[in-house]
Amino acid sequence: MDDKMKAALKTPKGDFSLSEVQLPELQKPDWVIARVRVAGICGTDLRHWKKEDPHLECKIMGHELAGEIVSVGPEVKDLQPGDRVVVETVLGDDTCEWCNIQQYNLCPDLYKVRMETISQAFAQYVSGPAKKFYKLPDHVSYEEAALLDTFSVGLHAIQLSGIKLNDKVAIIGSGSIGLGQLQLAKASGADAIIFDIVDSSLELAKELGADVVVNTKKENAYSKLLEFTDNRGADITFECAGGSAMEMTLKEAVSFTRIGGKVLIVGGFDPGITRIGLEWQRIQMGEIKLIPSASYSYWDIYPEMKICLDLLAKGKLNAKKMISHRFPIEEINKAFETARDKENTGALFVALNVT
Repeated sequence: MDDKMKAALKTPKGDFSLSEVQLPELQKPDWVIARVRVAGICGTDLRHWKKEDPHLECKIMGHELAGEIVSVGPEVKDLQPGDRVVVETVLGDDTCEWCNIQQYNLCPDLYKVRMETISQAFAQYVSGPAKKFYKLPDHVSYEEAALLDTFSVGLHAIQLSGIKLNDKVAIIGSGSIGLGQLQLAKASGADAIIFDIVDSSLELAKELGADVVVNTKKENAYSKLLEFTDNRGADITFECAGGSAMEMTLKEAVSFTRIGGKVLIVGGFDPGITRIGLEWQRIQMGEIKLIPSASYSYWDIYPEMKICLDLLAKGKLNAKKMISHRFPIEEINKAFETARDKENTGALFVALNVT
């Protein structure tokens, strides 16, 4: 194996250029190196697309990936070269109080640690602790596995929501996160209504089990919601759009939720202060709970990514239908353009073939 590898680096203007960079090393005896086979483009990546972010210049990005083990440290027992794996990129510092109780998704140094190590999917190789690499069954493809990060984000929100059989659930946003949230809500025994503005995504939501789909550009979302919930409002609303849409979608999420219900904030905020006016009196008088959900970690004694891998392997989650486009890493900028222009391209999960 060479000491150099191909990687897509962020440029000053926010797109990517392909370069040769140093191959990652086995930093500790319990680490492994994997060859990246497939990486995905997620909403967080898109929020940084063509934006000037000096702290990201010449950095490798990407955190949805699957690949093949090529090298293992001397203390690694359960993995060997040739193993097909999905990679969990939520990595804390392993020293803080939150990491000590397996809440590493809340680690104060989470982004610093993961960005400097395992969260570098847009490259030929990645290195990290062996405990973050899960073996894939033969029948689960690299492309399907690359969606497990998305499903794991949804599973963490499911855990925090306390969802119950027969709950009426509203999901705002039918991108990859929203469709993953939908499948997990249905697997939990809930009825689900989902909202978006992209017809192709809503059509897929119907195929994946949504009871009602609503295009908010063409239909009255609130009246559809009330009709679906017997005029009570949703027991749980999952906000899965995030980003610049949050100013509108979080207000919608609160208005969709019944007295005593819950709003799960799954979509990501941009950095800094976001000012969103909400019906605080209604929230207080109705004891509506606003619950932020941050990435994923463990559910009791089980890693949430491993739970999702098991569900996918058993056919209880469908990743194949969510893969809309495929590009080689050399066309990463075209892939990002396609992913961003989803109303015209019908893009959902855009897969990058890295090697």
